[in-house]
This record gives sequence, C-alpha cells and structure tokens, in this order.
Amino acid sequence: MRKLTAALCTLTLFAPVAQAQTLKDFLATVMQKWTAPFEPFQLIDNIYYVGTDGIAVYVIKTSQGLILMDTAMSQSTGMIKGNIARLGFKVADIKYILNTHAHLDHTGGFAEIKKETGAQLVAGERDKPLLEGGYYPGDEKNQDLTFTPVKVDRAVKEGDKVTLGDTTLTAHATPGHSPGCTSWEMTVKDGGQDRKVLFFCSGTVALNRLVGQPTYPGIMDDYRATFAKAKAMKIDVLLGPHPEVYGMQEKRGQQIKNETPNPFVKPGELATYATGLSEEFDRQLAKQTAALQGAK
Repeated sequence: MRKLTAALCTLTLFAPVAQAQTLKDFLATVMQKWTAPFEPFQLIDNIYYVGTDGIAVYVIKTSQGLILMDTAMSQSTGMIKGNIARLGFKVADIKYILNTHAHLDHTGGFAEIKKETGAQLVAGERDKPLLEGGYYPGDEKNQDLTFTPVKVDRAVKEGDKVTLGDTTLTAHATPGHSPGCTSWEMTVKDGGQDRKVLFFCSGTVALNRLVGQPTYPGIMDDYRATFAKAKAMKIDVLLGPHPEVYGMQEKRGQQIKNETPNPFVKPGELATYATGLSEEFDRQLAKQTAALQGAK
C-alpha cells in the first residue's frame, strides 16, 4: 500500500487536465490487483475476509444476521457476493452495511447489495452527501472518481454504536482521508481472551489537496487529529481498507500454517502505522506546498 499511496499522492501535484488523464491511466494499472480474486477466510472469531487481492471487504457474523464492512469496485460486487456464499453465509442475511469512507473503491457495491438485501447503510455523517451524490469531495465532476449514489439510512458520529444480535461496533470519527472517515471498533474472542479490533478507515493523503484549494475546509487539522487519536488507541488487531495496510497476505500465510498466536493479533501495530502515516503526511504537505509556490 505504501507504493500505491505514494503514487496516488503524486497525482495531486498535476494541473487538473493532466491529473484527470494521469488518474485514468493510473487506475487502469491498479485495477488488476484491485479486482483480482482472493480466497475468503475466517480472520478472527466472527470476522471474515471476503475482499479482493487489493481491496479489503469484511463480513461480521452475529447471532441475528450479517454485517458487511465496505465493498470494493463495482466490477467486483459479484465476486464479493460469491465469497460470502463460499463461506456458507447468505447474502440475504446482511442486515447492516457499514462504510469506512466514501471513495469509489470501497463503495462500488453498496447500491446493488442494499437493493438486493434491504440492509441498512450506516456511514459517517460528513460522508453522507458524498455517498448520496456518488462523488469525490472537491472533485465532484470527475467521472473517473464517481460511483452509484446510495441512500444512507443512518449517519453516525464519534461514539455512536451499531448493534446486531450479540455484536456491537463503535464508530470513531477519523477524518482526513475523507470528511466523514469512520473507523469501527469491536471486541472479539481469541483463545479465551478479549481482543480489541479496529477497522481503520484510512489516513493516507491519496488524491487530497492539502493547500491552495483544499479538498475540503479543515482537512489538515482533521488529519493531524486523526493521527493523534490513532496513536493513543489501544488496539490488538488492526484491519484496514486495503490488505497492505496490515500485511494481510503475509499474516494469512502464517495463519494457514497454524502458527500461534493468531498472527492478526499484534498490539501496537496501529500506533506504529499511524506514526508512519503522519510522517508521510508531512512529506506530502511539503511537496504540495513547494509545488504551489513554484506555480506562482
């Protein structure tokens, strides 16, 4: 993900016309990985991975149905539904769809799955207009970044909870990557121990503009507040919107070998990752600032 992040970040330095052309070419290069299949598996306790090789999607099994965390590109919706079925679950049992952030690579299947299941879509309140408009903030007319608009049934803020049966997830506002970027926390059992899991929204700069005409007002303060919050959180299992965020493939390989303890349990990983994100943010801010000054 770090190579991908760096590549995405460089796109923000181009003029609008060049950026659009470059973005289209870049998306074409990453699409193969983002849409490549990956064998679904039980990650830990009642959390299952049903995403692609390049985009993470999760299903949480509860005593009263399923919770779906994000989707992938629209082209992968059939694959995601197939992965759910391969685990022995029914797509029709999805009762809630939770979103981390309103970008096309994590929202592409919302409209179809919501229509098919009648599930309630829950997202950060500041991302609601993005989801219902199907656009990227600050770049609303860029067709390369649009997705099918979808109605948000419940908008959440810091500390709000979503409960289904025996499972509760708590929303944490972690804006920056998107205005309503929301990380979701829950507790699982692992070898008789309680483990805190965080589905971290994201903290990369990606296509966001930090200076000049920022992607949205207050974006820099949001990023810095999110980094500080993430560093302070006590989390045992870090999950993220892309497998590379938490080394999913490597950990899955260890898991297949029956290595114990569960390789996905790694206290302190979130703080380390957030520190790296903060350092990369400073580098991207410096680059964007220099580019802006050079253009004057």
